[in-house]
Amino acid sequence: MDYLIIALRIISVMALFLFLVLKTGRRKIAELPVYDFLSIIVLGSVIGADIAEPNIPHLPVLFAVVLIIALQYLVSSLLINNKKIARKITFGPTVIIQNGQFIKANMKRLKYSIETVLMVLREKDIFDLNEVEYAIVEGSGSISVLKKPQYLPLTPSDMKLKPGAKGLPLPLIIDGKVQDGNLQQLERDRSWLAAELAQAGIPDFSEVFYADCTREGRLYISKIVQAKNFHDDFTL
Repeated sequence: MDYLIIALRIISVMALFLFLVLKTGRRKIAELPVYDFLSIIVLGSVIGADIAEPNIPHLPVLFAVVLIIALQYLVSSLLINNKKIARKITFGPTVIIQNGQFIKANMKRLKYSIETVLMVLREKDIFDLNEVEYAIVEGSGSISVLKKPQYLPLTPSDMKLKPGAKGLPLPLIIDGKVQDGNLQQLERDRSWLAAELAQAGIPDFSEVFYADCTREGRLYISKIVQAKNFHDDFTL
C-alpha cells in the first residue's frame, strides 16, 4: 500500500509542479537568479520528504509547493519592476575587463581568479588578452566578451552588402517518412522529391533518415547507414 501511496504522490506533485513552472516561465538552470535557485532547493527538500515518508500528510505538501512557486513568481515580478531591490538580492552584470585592463576589485569581489578568466577566454577562442575590450560576468556566472574593433570579424554590413534573409529549412523526410505538409509549403510534391533523391543515388524514400530543404531550394539528405565502429574508418 505504501508503494501505491508513493507512486500517487509522485504523480500528483510532479503534475502540479510542471503546471506551475509552465505558468511562471521557463529559463535555463544556469540562468536562474539566486532566489529561483534557492526555491528549487527548498522544493526538492519538501517534495523529497513527502515521497520518502508516506506517513506525512500529502495535502500540506501540495500547499507548500503552491506557496513556494507563488512566492518565487511574486519575487520574480518584483525584481522585474523594481531595479533597486533587484540589485540588492541578485547578481547583476559586473565588468572584470575594461579597455583591455583587468579590474582587480571586481574580480576579488566575485571570487574570480585570473586563471578562471583566461580559461573562459580560451573557450571563446581568445588566446591574446590584447584582443579584449570588455569582459562582463553576467548574473548567471557566464562571461560575455567584446573584442576590440580591429579584432572583430567582418560582417556583410561592414562591406556594404545586403544579403537576403535566410528562412528555416523544412524537414521533408524523417526516418523514411515523407512530410507532405512541408512539401506543400515549399510548393513541391513527392515526384519532385523522388527526382531529387534519384539524382543523389537514392531510389526510395525509406532509405533516407532525414532530409530538409530551404525555401531557396537547397536540399540536405542523410541516408540511413548501418552502425559500425568509429575506429574502423579512422585512426586516432
